[in-house]
Amino acid sequence: MADDELELLRQKRMQELAQQQAAVTQEEEAKKEFESKKQAILRQILTPEARERLNSLRMAKPEFVEQVELQLIALAQSGRLKSSISDEQLKSILLQLTPKKREINITRR
Repeated sequence: MADDELELLRQKRMQELAQQQAAVTQEEEAKKEFESKKQAILRQILTPEARERLNSLRMAKPEFVEQVELQLIALAQSGRLKSSISDEQLKSILLQLTPKKREINITRR
């Protein structure tokens, strides 16, 4: 009897693991699909130089670049972008979106 119960527990655990693996696989596929769609849209709305700038900036600030990309895609999908964004336009956008740094001065008395 103990062997039968143990075998049932093993089978149940194997099914749970298989379901978890399937869920992880689906999630990875959804992420890949989203990323490919995002890149296709960015290819349409950015010039090659601007895309290159974002890719190089991604090395230093991946979260910031992700936010910028999502904002640009939202603008494009809402119809607020009339033409593709050049490198100079992207520079000015990045400067506007970059948080201002506080300057701290310590004076000794």
